[in-house]
Order: sequence, then structure tokens, then C-alpha cells
Amino acid sequence: MRLGLLGAFLGLLAAPAVKAPAPKPRPPVVVLSIDGLSPDYVLAADRYGLKIPELRRLLAEGAHASAVEGVLPTVTYPSHTTLVTGVSPAKHGIYYNNTFDPLARNLDGWYWYAEDLRVPTLWDAAGKAGLVTASVDWPVTVGANITYRIVQYWRTDIPDAPDDAKLARVLSTPGLLDEAERAVGRYPSGYAYDVAADTRRAAFSEWLLETKRPALHLAYFSGLDEELHESGPGSPKTLAAIERLDALVGRVRAAAERSGGGRAVFAVASDHGHARTDRELRLNEALRQAGLILLDGRGKPTDWKAIAWGSGGSSAIMLKDPHDEDTRRRVAAVLERVGALPGSPIERVLDPAEARAAGGFPDAAFVVAVKSDFSISDRMEEPLVGPTLPVGEHGHLPGNRAMDAVFLVVGPGVPAGRDLGRIDMRDVAPTLAELLGVPLPQAEGHSVFAAAPR
Repeated sequence: MRLGLLGAFLGLLAAPAVKAPAPKPRPPVVVLSIDGLSPDYVLAADRYGLKIPELRRLLAEGAHASAVEGVLPTVTYPSHTTLVTGVSPAKHGIYYNNTFDPLARNLDGWYWYAEDLRVPTLWDAAGKAGLVTASVDWPVTVGANITYRIVQYWRTDIPDAPDDAKLARVLSTPGLLDEAERAVGRYPSGYAYDVAADTRRAAFSEWLLETKRPALHLAYFSGLDEELHESGPGSPKTLAAIERLDALVGRVRAAAERSGGGRAVFAVASDHGHARTDRELRLNEALRQAGLILLDGRGKPTDWKAIAWGSGGSSAIMLKDPHDEDTRRRVAAVLERVGALPGSPIERVLDPAEARAAGGFPDAAFVVAVKSDFSISDRMEEPLVGPTLPVGEHGHLPGNRAMDAVFLVVGPGVPAGRDLGRIDMRDVAPTLAELLGVPLPQAEGHSVFAAAPR
């Protein structure tokens, strides 16, 4: 009997160990940005008569912010960089859409290049964790450490310009566009930003999700923003664009869920809203009249002591010599004079300390913000203040409710039907990082969710 027990014991030792079940992989995190989308169009869709079943489904099945307060300035590139870093523009280094170029030597160059980023991004955190990443047309991704990237870059304002198509192939992940175009057709290169181009880009996101199965995927649509700039908030064309984009939301979400075997975290975000403007301030003309900008016979700057950087709802005034106190006083006098005009367009002037505290334009002598119905133009000709056609504009101070952005998220770990209230744009990246399961320690914001089982 003892020998029998010993044999049984030895048999148990020789038997293969029972393996514990492998942990369930986290679902992919897919972020779709719709440039210019305001919360009202989603939360008060009935007011506009909007047919947006996919966005309504996100509201019902996931969590949403009642509003996302943006960054200074409320424009595309700084905002999109905050969405993936969780920090303000003063910290991440993307201060505006265009780089500072007072003599126009950079030919209207934008902050296209990831090497300008001063802090880690979501894709860096994911890559460090060994995860596959992908992007389609996300801003500031040229040279980014993204496994499968289709970059946002152009050098002409012509949609589908042949040389811009070549640039896109070179700057994207090698061979990726050729492979994708064989499957889904031609990619919209150059400055092609309308809903038709968004529709074509959506097909590339679907293809990437289904064939490469990234753990993190970022996608960007700009057709709504272009329409808002053209016809203004609430216009019939704007509402039609939102309805067309809603169908694309459904397509990309379905592809995300197929990629994750039926499970995906899917978020829709935006960078800013729009205000209706019908008047403009020509801030650089005011500086020119004060002798702070010199022009050639064609109206181009040849030299400057102070110049405004940025248009739309706010602008930074930069000094050629930051220590030139005489010029600083002259600029202050110009702003005081403009502020004293009847019906002055200026809402607020931020000094350097206030601008840094607000997280934008850290090297500016002043930041000038105009009222909601005004925009700042960089044209240097009279009049200083004048009427314009009514259009949509952004760039106003983040506290302006017309600038509020959108955040909707659904998927495992996301409580259904939760209203997150008004959140800070810097909260989006750490929230996504938590859902992705990666650290983002430099974030100035925080996750809007407590850790929950998935």
C-alpha cells in the first residue's frame, strides 16, 4: 500500500502542470478626432434637427464630457498635441499651427514634425510598452515613433497634388501607403480637407485596424472645420457635414471592434468649437502704423521690432529683442489705443506671466484675445477694424464656451451613460492611457475614471 501511494505521488509529479489561463488582452484604443465639433451638436442634436445615430449611440452606451475646455490657443495643432500628451502647449512645444516666421521665409510651414514635441505622447508610451500603434493624418506625426503612420503633411494648397502624394509616401511608414492604396484606393494627399477626403481617409483607418490590428490608433477628420470656416456654425452645410461624418464614425467604430474581436475602446474627440464672426481686427496693421513693422513695395515685411503671431480669436505679440523695453512700451501703447476704440474688439490682453499661467505662447510679450464676434487678421492694410462676411472662427480664449470641445468614449472599462461634466483637455490623454494600460506620468491632467476591472 505504501508503494502504491508513492507511485501515485510520483505520477502526480510527472504530470504536466495545469497552465493558468492567459490574461485577456486589453481591447484596442481608437481615437477619432473631428476637428471643430462642438458639444451642442451632439448633446442638443434635436435643436438642430440632426440625424446622428452613431454619435447618439456613443452617448447612450458610453461616457461623455458635457464640455471639454481647451488650451491657449484654441487651434488645431496645439490642441491635438494636448490630446495625446496631457500637457499644455507651453510644455509640449507646439504653440500654434504655423511656426513663428515673421519674414515668411518658411513658406507657411506648420508644426508638422514630431521632433518638435518636448514631452512623450500616447504613442511613445504605447511603443515603450511593446504595443503596435497606428495613425491616419493625425497632426504633428512626421517622423513620429508610430508603427504604422500615414502623416499629415502638404506643401501645396492643391488637393491630390502629385508631388504631395510622393511626399506622403516618403514621410509615412515605408511601403505603407503603397500597400494600403492597393487595397482601398488612392489616398487624399495635399491640402485635401473636406468630407469627401475624410470619407477616403476613413477607409484607410478601417484597413489599418483590420490588417495591422494596432493597440492604439489615431484618426483625424477635418471636413467639418473647413465647412465651419466657410459657412459658419449652424449653417445647413455645416449640419449636412456633421450627418455625413456621423456615418464615418460608425464605420471606424465597427472596424475597431472587429479588430479587437468584438471589444474596443472607441473615443470621439475634438479640438475646439467655433464662434460666428463678422468683424476683424488687423493687429499687425496697428503695429505697422506705430513703426514696429517695415514693409517692402509689395506689402511684405522686411524688418520688425514687434509682430503678431496667429490669427483667429487670439494672437501672440512677439518682440524681436525680448529685452527691448522701449518696444514693449510702444506695443502696450498700441494696445491701449485699440482698446479705447468705440466698440473695441479686444476682450483681454494677457501679459507674459498670465500667458504662461494659461499654458500658451510662453515667449510672447502680450497675448491679445478678441471678442467672440471678432477675429484677428494678419493683413496689413487699413482699416484697423472692419466688417467681414459672417463665418466660423476659433482661437478665442479657452473659457469662451463657443470654443468648447467634445469627448465621447465607449468600451470595456467605461461606465455607460455617465456624464463626466466639464473636463480639461489635459484630462483626455491620461484617461486614454489608463484605458490602454500604459503610464503617462508627465500629464498635467488626470484620468476621469477610477480604475475599473475590464
